[in-house]
Amino acid sequence: MKSIKANLVDIVNHKIYPVSLTVSGNKIEEITEISNEETLPYLMPGFVDAHIHIESSMLIPSEFARMAVPHGTIGTVSDPHEIANVLGVDGVLYMIENGKRVPFHYNFGAPSCVPATNFETAGAKIDSDEIKILLEKEEVGYLAEMMNWPGVLFEDAEVLRKIEIAKELGKPVDGHAPGLSGEDAIKYINAGISTDHECFTEAEAAHKLKHGMKVIIREGSAARNFEALHPLIDEHYSELMFCSDDKHPDELEIGHINLLVKRAVEKGHDVFKVLQMACINPVKHYGLKVGLLQQGDAADFILVEDLKDFKVLQTYIDGELVAENGKSFIPSVSEKAVNYFNINPIQPESLQLAATAEKIKVIVPKDGELVTGKELIKAKVENGKYVSDLENDILKIVVVNRYNEAKPAIAFIKNFGLKEGAIASSVAHDSHNIVAVGVSDEAITKAINLVIDCKGGVSACNGEADNVLPLPVAGLMSLEEGHTVAKKYAEIDAFAKKLGSTLRAPFMSLSFMALLVIPSLKLSDKGLFDGDKFSFTSVDA
Repeated sequence: MKSIKANLVDIVNHKIYPVSLTVSGNKIEEITEISNEETLPYLMPGFVDAHIHIESSMLIPSEFARMAVPHGTIGTVSDPHEIANVLGVDGVLYMIENGKRVPFHYNFGAPSCVPATNFETAGAKIDSDEIKILLEKEEVGYLAEMMNWPGVLFEDAEVLRKIEIAKELGKPVDGHAPGLSGEDAIKYINAGISTDHECFTEAEAAHKLKHGMKVIIREGSAARNFEALHPLIDEHYSELMFCSDDKHPDELEIGHINLLVKRAVEKGHDVFKVLQMACINPVKHYGLKVGLLQQGDAADFILVEDLKDFKVLQTYIDGELVAENGKSFIPSVSEKAVNYFNINPIQPESLQLAATAEKIKVIVPKDGELVTGKELIKAKVENGKYVSDLENDILKIVVVNRYNEAKPAIAFIKNFGLKEGAIASSVAHDSHNIVAVGVSDEAITKAINLVIDCKGGVSACNGEADNVLPLPVAGLMSLEEGHTVAKKYAEIDAFAKKLGSTLRAPFMSLSFMALLVIPSLKLSDKGLFDGDKFSFTSVDA
């Protein structure tokens, strides 16, 4: 039995009043309004991230939970799509079983698009029969983001069967349809897809909301749409949620959904509306087994110092105090590594590309967005080969198949800003081959081989020093303690910026340069891909 006195934030009824809350075991036994003149903390349901890939934190689920609970996060809606592209159903089960080892509410989805497209090499495939097996599991609560929106629009039988299975089992279907509008968006929504976290503009989000879709405001380490979408909060808060989608460990160490709540309130939005988005809407939409501060509920709640900064004082999950004043009480757990990495080191000669035109197509990433532009730019040629043009910030980008020996795919990219060396990563959405960018073939080769030597990781080099963070779990996650991973990632991120990168999160941005389902121009292990036409294209203009 434990008793807590606090100001209850009644989100549904838009009231705040002092209470005495009694917890017995893992349940709330009683909530009694009291008269009080003390300065009390504020009591509210815990925060839920409505869409995240745990793998992008570079931490296994048990370690992610340790890092998240000090920020008041008690649960996540987690799409294990990344590890599924490497290891298939076994990867999903790995995440579920590891997540069970800690007090945290994980709601894992069945990855709907493995592989994401047929234009890249993944380590596994999950068909509709396996989707059914996963969705029949109690631990799997929804069909994860349906990135294959062309398959929905053109009524691909396998795509529609996956959606139908989820509907038959009464489980929601998550969406992923960046920029989709008009009748196409309506058809996509009417297929049974209930959410989207990829809206670029307020107009796009408003159109999707109008036709019955819920919109998730995303603020991750690379992709951010809070500024574009927060004006929708006042009118549409009941149909909105918050998510991070992808969150690197150094940023998770600083904060999570609590930071979005603080920011929204600072923008002048009503605190009750903001908290409904952060605490209640994900629980209701996904049917999460998470308490919402009602008598008889699971004792899942947080205490915060005030309703301005939302400094989290305590986090409770199932009646257990799991964090207090920034310290996590969840212990690290020992876990084994699982992986699929099957290639040998490469040679610089394999990265040469014969020059056959005066101009080339160049990928143009936008800092803080997953969408890329494309430009036709005069190529720099030496000895009959296309090479990086540092003066104009046009660098060579390479994707290497990690599953089988194959010729590397080569293209060019702008806006990375490197003046020396190279960076590489086996975190490369969605198939997680190795992606690298650099100033020379020798530097790119070195960075790629550092990743190969570790059988997965992120690396940076400049000819004098090498820096690598090994990720032995599927080439995506570390087995080390979370704060240690955060420190090492911060160091390699700083190293990449010393090489000249001006991007806010160079490794996160790099990881999305192979994400073919987001337009306009991307690079898979099979070649340069035009996301607008959904087909391969040549480097030559």
